[in-house]
Amino acid sequence: MLLSAIYMTAVPVVVLMLMTRRGRRIALPILTVIYALPFLIERFIYMQFKTVYDLNTVVNGGEGALTGFSGTIRELAFSPSGIRTLVVFILLIIAGTVFLITDKNYPVYDRKAVALVLAIGVCAFLINIVFVRSNDVDRRVYKEEYSFQTAVQRFGLLDSLRLDVQNVSKDNVEFTSAPAGAIPTVTPKPTATPAPTVPGATPTATPSPTPIPEPQVMDIDFEQIAEDESGTISTLAEYCSTLTPSNTNQYTGLFEGKNLILITAEAFTEEVIDPDLTPTLYRLAYNGINFNDFYVPATAGTTGGEFTHLFGFLPTLGGSSVPHMTSHGDTYFTMGQQLNSLGYYGMAFHNNDYQFYTRNTTHNRLGYSEGFMGWGNGMEDYVEPVWPESDLEMFEGTVPLYIENEPFNVYYMTVSGHSNYSYSANAMARAHWDETAFMEDIVSEKVRAYISANLELEASMAYLVGQLEEYGIEDDTVICIVADHFPYGLDQDAPPGNVPYLSELYGYEVENYIDRDHNRAIIWSGCLEDMDPIVVDSPSSSMDILPTLLNLFGLEWDSRLFPGRDVLSDAPALYFNLNYDWKTDYGTYINSSGEFIPASDDIDIPDGYVDAIRDMVADKITYTRGALNNDFIAYLFPVEEE
Repeated sequence: MLLSAIYMTAVPVVVLMLMTRRGRRIALPILTVIYALPFLIERFIYMQFKTVYDLNTVVNGGEGALTGFSGTIRELAFSPSGIRTLVVFILLIIAGTVFLITDKNYPVYDRKAVALVLAIGVCAFLINIVFVRSNDVDRRVYKEEYSFQTAVQRFGLLDSLRLDVQNVSKDNVEFTSAPAGAIPTVTPKPTATPAPTVPGATPTATPSPTPIPEPQVMDIDFEQIAEDESGTISTLAEYCSTLTPSNTNQYTGLFEGKNLILITAEAFTEEVIDPDLTPTLYRLAYNGINFNDFYVPATAGTTGGEFTHLFGFLPTLGGSSVPHMTSHGDTYFTMGQQLNSLGYYGMAFHNNDYQFYTRNTTHNRLGYSEGFMGWGNGMEDYVEPVWPESDLEMFEGTVPLYIENEPFNVYYMTVSGHSNYSYSANAMARAHWDETAFMEDIVSEKVRAYISANLELEASMAYLVGQLEEYGIEDDTVICIVADHFPYGLDQDAPPGNVPYLSELYGYEVENYIDRDHNRAIIWSGCLEDMDPIVVDSPSSSMDILPTLLNLFGLEWDSRLFPGRDVLSDAPALYFNLNYDWKTDYGTYINSSGEFIPASDDIDIPDGYVDAIRDMVADKITYTRGALNNDFIAYLFPVEEE
């Protein structure tokens, strides 16, 4: 990191040395601002979102955050930590300017000094390259496993920005030499643990007989596409042709023809679910499909989480992923397009500003027949203007709009679980404060406020399920809930390993991104309550939700096109994030340290297993990046915008 700082600052130093004294006095404040501004921006981003944002997200995805959360940003800027940051930033500019004005002996031009600075910069760069190439983790992060978050940790912000520009401008897609290579066999597999059931439930046997599995593919000749096309499209098609598809299973088509209510829940996490405090969420989680090892990778804030939930890909384009996919017609496999093409009545809702993250444009392109409604184009008729707004008011106002229009296909982005988490700053926490009175001497105010705010989601689900039961359509309706990200508003200014409030909520010390991003998905229908519990003990994530729904609804899709999997299929379990961390049934790999942690001491990990999974993860991320950048889904299945 020190070496990268040396060569990244050598260029502006040389530029200043070549200038006249007067030119330096003008240029130094400008260069100081240019070099310091990224640190200032990322500092405030990290204070709010607990991650650093790549250039794409800052430039193309930041407008919504800067305008919609202007009050939050002002609060951050005038907090003690924010004031210290601004003071240091301003003092750096003043100090440099004063130094040049007062130091009349500073040389105007010194050829030897310029040559020395250039030599130091070049040497630092070369030595850094040697160090990077001699360290396997650094080498992979620097090149084929580039991740902005990991790069900042290992190389510093300035060098990571350089790498980010380099990677954004790179259009070629390079896979490993054997993208579909065999994975060494690992034995034995850990024993699955049964899922808890709701007291009083009496499950009956799962329907039988089990149908004969068939490959989950569409009529796509990837080999022919690879031969006919050129460039990245050809490479992507060739990669897909090497993949082994998953098969249909006994749950394929289980939800065919049913209504769907798809929900991205703001900052939701597993710890909210409690049989006494949130009985409806508990019912939905444990009487539906039980996701016992689920993750929601946090990459680009709320819009990144929405993207993964809706499209089944990780947001390799950062905050511009949703706008890119919707504007380029890559929406064929979204549940909006798939179900509405079958004649479903469709709507999308959000109880905050309808223009936030340009949802007024993007969410009108997701395929829902009646379009998108947020605050500013209809939602204000149902939801009071407080912060955060009420999820219950949104559901009470909108459910009547579609409940009699079966089959219906609706999407919600909630907001009640949003930070800040305190009694004074969160209207939803205040509304449910008395319900968490028993926590007063047990947890901190922040954790109590977070849980209290999420009781509004519980109230919403109680109302929603009650309406479904009143209309007698609970067995014909599917509710799917996935978080957009972990509750990053709990801790300010803290990376994994130093997140006391998040660790307090989770009940264990959060040491890495996999620990941080653990969560729980909910897929429920009344019809599942008459079946044996469907348990998913293997690692799964929000990237797997869309393939799983496509399978459950009996829709036509191709498992080779998705980096995730249908969790009910025979596809091997694999969770990964854009930091190249991953987890399988047999262990967890932390890329920043290069450490593999076996799931059990009884598991024999063969030679080559870790490297094989690392290559597989690298290829999946490469495929995702190539598919997004080159509109691969739109190439295969163009969607005409209405």
